[in-house]
Parts: sequence; C-alpha cells; structure tokens
Amino acid sequence: MAPERDLFSYPKYWAECYGTAPFLPMSRQEMTQLGWDSCDIILVVGDAYVDHPSFGMAVVGRMLEQQGFRVGIIAQPDWHSKDDFMRLGKPNLFFGVSAGNMDSMINRYTADKKLRHDDAYTPGDIGGKRPDRAVLVYSQRCKEAYKEVPVIIGGIEASLRRIAHYDYWSEKVRRSVLFDAKADLLIYGNAERPLIEVASRIAAGEPVSSIQDVRGTAVIRKEPLPGWRGVDSTALDKIGKIDPIANPYGADDVGCSSYSEFAKAGIDLTKPQPVEAKAVVVQPAKQKPWELTYVKLPAFEQVSVNKPLYAHASRILHQETNPGCARAIMQRHGDRHLWVNPPAFPLSTEEMDLVFGLPYQRVPHPSYGKAKIPAYEMIKTSVNIMRGCFGGCSFCSITEHEGRVIQSRSKESILREVEQIRDKVPGFTGVISDLGGPTANMYRLRCKNPRAEQTCRRPSCVYPSICEHMDTDQSPTVELYREARSLPGIKKVLVASGVRYDLAVEDPNYVKELVQHHVGGYLKIAPEHTEEGPLSKMMKPGMGAYDKFKAMFEQYSKEAGKEQYLIPYFISAHPGTTDLDMINLALWLKQRGFKLDQVQNFYPSPMANATTIYHTGLNSLKNIHKHTTEDVPVPKGERNRRLHKALLRYHDPAGWGQIREALIAHKMEHLIGRGKDCLVPPEDRPLARRPAKPKPGQQALTRHTGLDPAAKKGQQTKRPKRKAH
Repeated sequence: MAPERDLFSYPKYWAECYGTAPFLPMSRQEMTQLGWDSCDIILVVGDAYVDHPSFGMAVVGRMLEQQGFRVGIIAQPDWHSKDDFMRLGKPNLFFGVSAGNMDSMINRYTADKKLRHDDAYTPGDIGGKRPDRAVLVYSQRCKEAYKEVPVIIGGIEASLRRIAHYDYWSEKVRRSVLFDAKADLLIYGNAERPLIEVASRIAAGEPVSSIQDVRGTAVIRKEPLPGWRGVDSTALDKIGKIDPIANPYGADDVGCSSYSEFAKAGIDLTKPQPVEAKAVVVQPAKQKPWELTYVKLPAFEQVSVNKPLYAHASRILHQETNPGCARAIMQRHGDRHLWVNPPAFPLSTEEMDLVFGLPYQRVPHPSYGKAKIPAYEMIKTSVNIMRGCFGGCSFCSITEHEGRVIQSRSKESILREVEQIRDKVPGFTGVISDLGGPTANMYRLRCKNPRAEQTCRRPSCVYPSICEHMDTDQSPTVELYREARSLPGIKKVLVASGVRYDLAVEDPNYVKELVQHHVGGYLKIAPEHTEEGPLSKMMKPGMGAYDKFKAMFEQYSKEAGKEQYLIPYFISAHPGTTDLDMINLALWLKQRGFKLDQVQNFYPSPMANATTIYHTGLNSLKNIHKHTTEDVPVPKGERNRRLHKALLRYHDPAGWGQIREALIAHKMEHLIGRGKDCLVPPEDRPLARRPAKPKPGQQALTRHTGLDPAAKKGQQTKRPKRKAH
C-alpha cells in the first residue's frame, strides 16, 4: 500500500509554464487563447461548469491545474454519439468522468420513480441534459472517442456503486459500476489525495494498469495484490447458516488465510485494535492486524440472489470505512475480482485550506450567458467550513462518500472566503446564506482519543448515545460565527445547513449563539420520525433530544425578543416504519399544529444502510443470523408509500380517503371525525334533496347549464356542488 503523502508534495507536471486559466477551457477557442495545443486531462461531467468550490469538478480541475496539468472540461455533453467527447481533442494523460454533484438517477427521477422535468445543475433549470447512469454512458463514449486513453471514474455516482449494489430503479442487484463502465480505475470518496497520486504516476510514465495500490481507489484484478493475506467476511461477522447454499466463495478460497490463523496469533479481527507505538529506529515497525489484509466478500453472483448474504456484505463494507484501520475489500464478479483499496486518509486543515484557496472565479462559465443555474444561485453566498459526518444516519450517503472523520478548514481560510464573496459575487447584499457543511455544528469536532479514532469501527459516534470519546465543545464554531458576522460589509450570517440537535444541546452556548444571531426566522432540523421503530433503523435519537432543543430554542428566541420557529423535517415510508408509526407521527404533527407542505418519501440511494434494509427486509445494522436476525417491516409498493406520504400531509384533502381506509383497517375509526383529537374529518355526504318534477323541456336545460329554470327571474343560481375535502 502506497504511504500517505502531503497533497501538494508531488512535482508539478508543467511547472509554471501555463499558469492559471481564467476558466478551465470548454472549447478549442479557449485553449488557443491560453496557448494550448492539447489538454493533459479532460474532465467530463454531468453538471454545468460553475467555477466554485461547492462544485466537485471545479475543485478537481483547479487542484489538477495547481499541479501543473492543463485541464479541460466537457460539461453536459451530447451523449448520443462520441462527437461531443472529441471537442477538446485527445487528452495526453486520461479522461476523468463524473455524473456531477448528484447521482444521475436521483437527479432525473423522484422517489416515486417519476421523471423530473427540471435540473438544478443545468442552465435554465432544464431537465434531460444528462443520461440515466451518466458514468456508464460517458465512460463508454470516451472509449469510443479515443480507445487507448485511460478513463478514470469518480464522484458520488461512482463512489456509491463501487461494489455490487442494490439498484432501486431496476429493482435488482447490479455489478460494480467499474465493470459496466469498462473504466480503468475508480476513485471513491473525496478525490483530491488519490487523484493527485494517480495523475502524477501516469504523468511519470507509469501505465494505469499497474496503478493498483492507491488508497481510495478500486480496480479489477484476476487475483489479490501480491503480499496480501485474506480473511473471509463470515469470519469477521459470522453469518450463520441461513439457507442450504453452496460455499459462496467457490474454490478460489485456496491460499486465503483463515480466521483461525489470526486467532492463533492472538489477533481478534472482530474487535478494534490498539494503535502500536512508533517503532524505535533500530526496530522495524510491527505490522498492524489490518495492514496488508483484505476481506473477501460474498461474490456478486451470490449477493444478487441471496438477500441474507447481501445484507451481510453491506454490513462488512460499512465496517471497513475508517481509514485508520480499514482493510481492503475483494469481491468476485465472474472470473475476475473487484479490488477496493482502503479509504484515503482525510485532508489536514492545511490541505483543506489549500483546496478551498485555489483561484476559483466563483461564478458559472461565461458561455452560459445570463441563464441562471439554480444550484449556483442557492450556494453562491454560502461557505463550506468542513467535510465529513460522524452521525451515521442509515439513509444518508455522506459517511460512505466523505467519511466519519471531520475535516475542518482554518478560521482564517473561512473568513477569507467570506470576504471574497463580499468583494466578488455580483449583487451581494451583505447576507451570507450559510456557514456550514454536511452538519453545521460538527466543525472541528473530533475524537478526543487519537488511538480510539484510528481503530474505531462504530458506524456512528452519536448513536445510540454520544460516545464518551467524542469532543462536544462547539466553542470554535461560536467563535467563527462571531468573527464572520463582525466583518465589514457583512450584515447577517445565516446557518442553513442541518444542525445535529442532540449534539447541539451538549453545548448551550452554541444553541444561544445560533438562535439569537444566525436564524432567519425559521430553523430547519430533522427529527425524521417520532417512533422508536423507524428511528432505530435510521440510527437517529429519540424525541427527548428534540424536546430539549426546542425548549432551548424558544428560551433564547424569547431572550432576544425574536419570534422564530422550528421547522421539523420527517421522512415517510422509511424501512422499519409501520402504518401505525405513521399514524402516530401524523397525530404528533396535528397536536402541535404542524402542516408540512414539502415532504419526502424514503429514497433508496445506492449503498446506504437503509437501502440494504429496504431490499432485504433484514436489519443489517446488526449481525445477520438465522435465529436472531430481525425482520424489518418495509413499506413498498406505490399504494403503501402513497399512504405514508398522505399521513405526513394529514391536512391535505387529497389523501383523506386513503387515510380513512387505513384507520378503519386498523380499527382506529375514533380518529375519523371533527374533534380536535381526530386526524381526518368524516366523509361528507350531504343529504340529497328530491328535486321538483321538471316541466317538459326543462330537464335538458338544467343538465347542460346547471341553472334551475323554475327559479324566479333574477334569482338564477348554480346548483350546489358537493363540498370537496
């Protein structure tokens, strides 16, 4: 495994020959103006090109440029032929392919699999500018354009499909995206560290086929890397005998070290391992148990048809996400193996500052003219202060992509960016729309015990309770907020990112600062649900923490003389949710006067823990075993999912009929009525009045006009229609 190296310690490719481009070129004309005859690296992306640090391809492009590479961008190409992929010519080193800031399927379809007609990452908010499964399509077109040029895939779409995964849209388990894309290498997670190493090695003349050992990458191999020892996943998390199936690993287990061999050496791979002290110079460092060790997952052919094995494989994958102690992963696909190296090490504060301090223009590429890009409009005055999340929510993909270790920028770097927004962003009004990240109040929070942080395999640092090793002092965030709002020309600094309220209540000073100075009248937080069943499958805290935060929010708002409101966010149809759970949630909302307009059904994104539960119906958050595995209720099917969404919008008459049917089915008719404790009103069936017998010729007039011809002249009125609910 290649050793850790500083992000910008590699020699520059072109040194200072070409300098910094105003914008990374998207046309031959721009290349000519820069004095380029070719691009070293061409990035292909499904989003419009916005030169801003919130857009992944801008970060990657500017970072490669800083290393001396000539980088071009092909944004939202016409994928129906190879022609648009040749617009910048043949890259000297490789194509870098990404679907964009969002998974292309989530971008194009709703949670109910309906086609979207808008796209926030496209000029004019126009849908249809990217294909389904964009990484596959773009990679294949790059190969058609220049067969011999390596293709490296990355971004959120490739990252979440790095192993065999359940695909919600086709409702089947698909192979690793690396096989279907026919790419040469996959980079998962935040790409800076592995991408710089890969690009530097290719630039030095090393063929991409020999670059197999870079952290944060996945490749296809015929056999394990030389010198690595393997252990079956079932030895780490004993699956037990569930079905009478053949050995899922086949004869290719020969030569793989067994779990008992580790046990004989006094190593228990199922438990966190202590960090060894640094070796004395004269003594070689003792190899840690996870080093040069790979875990063999059940093969694609097995997990695609066997749900318990799929749940087991997902569980093992999520145990191998800590860069400090993660093993490599190998999974057979036919006669080849997917090899996933351990995750890249997180960026240091100095490296984060370098990445965010690159010369971004902070606006869309000029070729888009005056067309507005909604995603840019939303974030153009916001600042990302950190990466990562240790919350571990089962439905969220942040942990799988960015990791659990928080990577924070320095206060000075953040304040410089606030000043750049003030000075550069057209039409800036003095309001910073967000100072946050994946979770607003995790800035600079880390494990207080470095050894524990390096070896911990806990999926969440705050569930079922906050870990005793976790730092909960949010005073650095308070200090940052105060200095940011005191800058000249800054009128207001808002916090619009999600606030982890169970963490916030551990530091009342943070809550007071947030509520009294950084809330714009409304603060959105996400309890997600009120009932223990779904909350336990979401890995979210109970409502006690919400109630405590709410009390503090109201107290500090009152002290500041402000009328402010909490807006809770909930998910319907999440795995583990029963009809009764949703009815109780609806009653909770009604009792508190909440009428939610925008609600979200659970969206099974690839590789998330909750998606595994959705697919298998098994609680993969715990050991998978025949006698102890928990069967989880999963709301599936359009009718069931529609009901849960209707209960979340109990006040909407469009869903009353379905809610009444559900209440009757569950023998809860007492909730149908007009009392304050009722959920929906009864069906309104007004008594029909027997109409007077019409005179000859009057019946047709009434039917076509709706007027009563028997009424006196001047008193004609429409016949009353049935009242709608």
